[in-house]
Amino acid sequence: MDPVSPPASVDDLDAVVRRADPDRWRASRFISDPAARADVIALYAFNHELARVAETVREPLMGEIRLTWWREALDEIYAGGAARRHPVVDALGSAVCRRSLARAPLEAMIEARFNDLEPEALADTAALNGYIDATAGALMALAVAAVAGVEADAVRPAARAWGLAGLLRLRAAGVARLPARWSAAAVQEAVRDAMREARGGAKSLPVAAFPCVAYATLSGPYATGRTPSELGKRLRLTMAVLTGRL
Repeated sequence: MDPVSPPASVDDLDAVVRRADPDRWRASRFISDPAARADVIALYAFNHELARVAETVREPLMGEIRLTWWREALDEIYAGGAARRHPVVDALGSAVCRRSLARAPLEAMIEARFNDLEPEALADTAALNGYIDATAGALMALAVAAVAGVEADAVRPAARAWGLAGLLRLRAAGVARLPARWSAAAVQEAVRDAMREARGGAKSLPVAAFPCVAYATLSGPYATGRTPSELGKRLRLTMAVLTGRL
């Protein structure tokens, strides 16, 4: 039996991302080129598949098998031959080919998710930053590369703010990934610091890249437990994309 259950078709990926990752999906609506938007959605769908592994297995071994399946799928994509049949693999392979996406960030995204199978929280700040850089950071940088054709280290602070806020929300839901010594107040301060740095880094980004980073503007409210309304989210995303400011 295939350890990974696919969506029905490539056409369903947009709907999957819309349901599973609504903030990134909303921001992706500002990508005007349909092909570029589809490639970003492929990256988000890939991220969703990896992120949900730990949520859908009872035993770590099964999670390792599923993540290994994705590692092998990535091998097949970059080998240039026939890859296994799966809508996300198909879409990701097309994105890699069209945009010449680097392999290392995709590999990092897979490897980082092995941490999710461990019952212990991340050990310290170095482990935390490494995990966020390999998940939210790699994904944001890949999306920017797909849309704007540039490798942008400048997105790392924005991704760290987003990742920290997300892990704080997970802790509130009972999933302990943050190091134990990190209080909510410490995370909130780190998010504010990261966003200040992100605003400076955003000045170097091409205009086309902003739909791939705009959702970071929601990090502050999320970190403080204030979830904006749907209208509030749309306004924040729209202002970030139109003004080029986070």
